[in-house]
Amino acid sequence: MLLIADSGSTKCDWRLIVSPDAYHDFKSMGINPYFHNEDAIETELLANEHFMTFAKDVSMLFFYGAGCSSPVLKRIVHRGLSRVFENAEIYVDHDLVAAAFSVYDDESCIACILGTGSNSCHFDGDIVREEVPALAYILGDEGSGSYFGKKVLADFLYKRLPIDLHEALVDEFLLTKDKIVDRVYMKPNANVYLASFMKLITRFKHEPYVHKMIKAGLGAFLDTHVLCFRDAREIPVHFIGSVAYYHEDILREAAAERGIRIGKIIKKPIDGLHRYHEKEFFSKKTI
Repeated sequence: MLLIADSGSTKCDWRLIVSPDAYHDFKSMGINPYFHNEDAIETELLANEHFMTFAKDVSMLFFYGAGCSSPVLKRIVHRGLSRVFENAEIYVDHDLVAAAFSVYDDESCIACILGTGSNSCHFDGDIVREEVPALAYILGDEGSGSYFGKKVLADFLYKRLPIDLHEALVDEFLLTKDKIVDRVYMKPNANVYLASFMKLITRFKHEPYVHKMIKAGLGAFLDTHVLCFRDAREIPVHFIGSVAYYHEDILREAAAERGIRIGKIIKKPIDGLHRYHEKEFFSKKTI
């Protein structure tokens, strides 16, 4: 069996491909080697009864994840996975590679991630190339869920929010300064906490304050992570992730102002990864 995983910091999508005509989807917490060591990865997967029913039958596993950007970080994830999928040949790579593979249509492109975090790469069908680094939620992640969550929480504390958005945050999250400071500065996974406010922010996206904030943040992403590529205005720019998907109208508005041609905007790359890997996997099995 072939297993494919696409993981952000918040959640991980898994697809078990049994045959060319049959597959099953599963979910787990996001696996990110910046925040999870191999013991945590093993514990999470062993606690999931879905994985344990088929773990021994997986012969090949492709895992693409946020944070899997260096040999050291990839090894953390690989060791955790190998404890559960004992019989599988395991490949671990960056979520940017997943983004590139999932949108490629035989034409050079720029693939962008706009989810909990943000990133971009140039892909010509052979080489996945970054031009500027992703600096994560403290220094970077422009246009991401954590980026917008951070801005809204700061303006909540500074009392700069429109009253309806302020009241919604109090009613739904029982926010206080102490609670925010504790979760952001004292507890792990602050990026996931910040991004958790994105659903509420999206509900208010037609509020002038929110529209302006989102457009500015997406513009900052385009300026930093797309226009850094010399051919950014000559090739399609594809987007993967919930922030891009649910704010497509604002993203297209910001891109048009910069002469950027948007191609695909998809919520999850798992379908594209399925197409990319399935053909090769099953052709090998028939040889």
